[in-house]
Amino acid sequence: MAKKEKKGLIKEFKEFAIKGNMIDLAVGMIIGAAFNALVSSLVNDIIMPVLGLLTGKIDFSQLFVSLDGNKYATLADAEAAGAAVVKYGAFVGGLINFIIMAFVVFLIVKGINTVRAKAEEKAKKDKVEEEKKEPTTKICPFCQSEISIKATKCPHCTSDLK
Repeated sequence: MAKKEKKGLIKEFKEFAIKGNMIDLAVGMIIGAAFNALVSSLVNDIIMPVLGLLTGKIDFSQLFVSLDGNKYATLADAEAAGAAVVKYGAFVGGLINFIIMAFVVFLIVKGINTVRAKAEEKAKKDKVEEEKKEPTTKICPFCQSEISIKATKCPHCTSDLK
C-alpha cells in the first residue's frame, strides 16, 4: 500500500508542477528577485549616498554599535576583533529599501485596479448598449425556436406567423 501512495504522491506532484500556476509562480519569483536587486541598487548606490551627503557625509552602511563596550573606528575593525555589533545603519538602508518596494508595489496594484475598473465599466456600458438595441430575433409561438424578427413563416416548423 505504501508503494501505491508513493506513486500517487509522485503523480500528484507532477500534475502540480506542470500546471500553469507553478510556472507563473516561478516567473514571478525570478522577476521579483531582479526587481529586488534593482531597488537595492537604487537604495545603496543612489539614495543612501545622497542621504549621507545631506546628513554630513555619513555612510549609513558603517553605522553600528559594539556590544562588547569597546570603541572601534570602523565596522570592519569591530568584525575583525570578533565583537558582536548591531548594524543599525544596514537596518536603515533595509528600511528605505522596503519603503521603496512597498511604494512601487502600491503603484503597480493601483494601476492594475484602475485598468480593471475601466475594463469592467466598459463591459458594463457595452452590455447596456447591447440591451438597448432593437431585437433582431423572436421566438416562434408554435415550436419555441429562435427565428428572425422579419420572418413570416417559421423555418423550423413551417408555421405561418403574424
